[in-house]
Amino acid sequence: MPIFIINKNTQPSGDNEVHNATTSCSHMPNSENQIALGSHPSCHEAVAAAKRKWPNNKIDGCYYCCEPCHTS
Repeated sequence: MPIFIINKNTQPSGDNEVHNATTSCSHMPNSENQIALGSHPSCHEAVAAAKRKWPNNKIDGCYYCCEPCHTS
């Protein structure tokens, strides 16, 4: 099952991006800026988990490694 992280730094778009750590995304944040989200069947579940944990943040999937969950 894929392992996901979220970038604790907000992007210029206002998003905190979820990345698939299992795929070795070339756009992963530095390790000190990663927060583990754990294993999830897909990026949809990982983004949903992040939104539950940080309901006031704008959370999106990375265009490169979580493209089905990238909305902005």
